[in-house]
Amino acid sequence: MSNLTRTQKIRSIIAASSGNLVEWFDFYIYAFTAIYFAHTFTTSDNPTIQQINAFGIFAAGFFMRPIGSWIFGSLADKVGRKKSMVFSVILMALGSFIIATLPSKDSVGDLAIILLLIARLIQGLSVGGEYGIAATYLSELATEGKRGFYSSFQYVTLIGGQLLAVASISIMLLIFTEEEMSAYAWRILFIIGGILALGSLFVRNIMDESATELHKHEDRGTLKALLKSYKPFLLVLGITAGGSLAFYTITTYTKIFIVNAGMDKTLANNVFLIALFVLMIFQPLFGLLGDKIGHKTSLIIFAILALFGIYPIFMLLNANIHNATFVFALIVALFVMLSFYTSVAGIFKAKLFPEHVRALGTGLGYAISNAIFGGSASWVALQFKNAEIENGFFIYVAILMAVVLITALCLPKKSELN
Repeated sequence: MSNLTRTQKIRSIIAASSGNLVEWFDFYIYAFTAIYFAHTFTTSDNPTIQQINAFGIFAAGFFMRPIGSWIFGSLADKVGRKKSMVFSVILMALGSFIIATLPSKDSVGDLAIILLLIARLIQGLSVGGEYGIAATYLSELATEGKRGFYSSFQYVTLIGGQLLAVASISIMLLIFTEEEMSAYAWRILFIIGGILALGSLFVRNIMDESATELHKHEDRGTLKALLKSYKPFLLVLGITAGGSLAFYTITTYTKIFIVNAGMDKTLANNVFLIALFVLMIFQPLFGLLGDKIGHKTSLIIFAILALFGIYPIFMLLNANIHNATFVFALIVALFVMLSFYTSVAGIFKAKLFPEHVRALGTGLGYAISNAIFGGSASWVALQFKNAEIENGFFIYVAILMAVVLITALCLPKKSELN
């Protein structure tokens, strides 16, 4: 465990969190601008098919996460959390700059979408490493009794990245028309993201190392060492499968859903902007609640609420799409149930593993399930919609929530955690 002073811990948390925020801003700007640039890279004239192609690439980026988690998680367990976090943010900047300068299908034909895919794979590699290292780093800085509160800042900045992405679009729409956004202005956001990512390198250099006993294990950061912790690894896989699906369904697909249901794009963006701010504020509060009632209990509450709540809330959104106030209230309700998961997600995963494989186990377990079930959420939902059986997607979500509930009930007691 880290022996840092309180001042060093606060400084390190701020440094780690700010870098985390920038990385997720870069990653999510794609999700929220896809409706503007989808036509630039695909030959179809069907808006739904354009979105399917764009979010298919969004999902493909997630399949690089396990590789990124393996590379950067192993590096973090071998040479330290700080160095690995610096390397990951450099990759994110590279991906953003590539997307900003990509040629359109009118210039290079089908090569355009291939180049977009390559850029997203680079970004997927970056965030694949980021999640596990950040969760591990914050858990190792946390003091007993406040671990949920400390670890909640990972999702404060993760959601903050989404919030900044949505806010930046709102600002852009004050400056540019929707036609200009679709034509060229969306590229500006990726340039800004790349610059911010490079700027965060300076901030991360002031971080202190959190791990203290890595050198004691010759097999640290290896898959062989991780194999000895296969039980917690399976638990992380099970809970992340549904947790990630719920996260991306609620924080990403909801906006697409209300726009496709008939809400004005600008209004939907503003409603979501305010709601995401509320979600960000929720995280430390629910982190403190998790410290009081137990992290396992928080996950069980999330699973039950999501199992029975997501489907009917989306049906209410569809039926009341022209009532912005009610739509906002329903989105906040979704965010409340999600916060029982996000506020403790990092800490429960990290504390399942011993220190010498913590970054690798946390990141790889998260990335595999996230790649399969999280990043594909919008793509799968749009496939159901295109097949005119959109409600089938929410049945799929409910099944995964049942998996989360069963897995959460199998989590060890607090005394058994590392």
